[in-house]
Amino acid sequence: MAAYYFLVSQLPSLGNIGEKSAMPLSESSFIELCSRYMTESEKKVLSTLSLVPPRDTVDTGSEFLNTWYQKERDLRLALAQIRAQKMKKDAFTLPGSCTADIQQAARTAVGMDSPLSAEQFLYEYRLKLLDEITPIDIFSTDAVYAYGIRLMLVSRMKKFDGENGISSYHKIYDSILGQNNLEK
Repeated sequence: MAAYYFLVSQLPSLGNIGEKSAMPLSESSFIELCSRYMTESEKKVLSTLSLVPPRDTVDTGSEFLNTWYQKERDLRLALAQIRAQKMKKDAFTLPGSCTADIQQAARTAVGMDSPLSAEQFLYEYRLKLLDEITPIDIFSTDAVYAYGIRLMLVSRMKKFDGENGISSYHKIYDSILGQNNLEK
């Protein structure tokens, strides 16, 4: 793994970004900045960074990303299983890699009254998980990938807006009620 002292020193902190403050760096700016320093194979991995893990386990060439995607995949499977059970649908068996803390996080999120509260809880859980698996060497390629994942998480959460969410919910709910009335 290469040491990216110049690259990492240019990345702004993502730690104290408030709900209403602007992002210090866009995802496209991050990728453009990284492309100046990274090898072709590292840029290829960087271009595939996603908050949605591949459905099947694939080797990304990065120990950090392999671990992140496995934990995110397990979290999504645990959420799906719990939601299926709540709806009295067939639930599948979780993989052995799905740890008790991931299952507990999924149960907590599904049990919340507000979808926004659940998303905020999962956001905090993912950030904590990211902190736990991010390499100690902050100038490594994996640390740059971890920064990219963190940037994506922060960008995603900034898109949530309580007022727009409630408005959208009522619009969808009214639309469903309107369709049910037409069917009768």
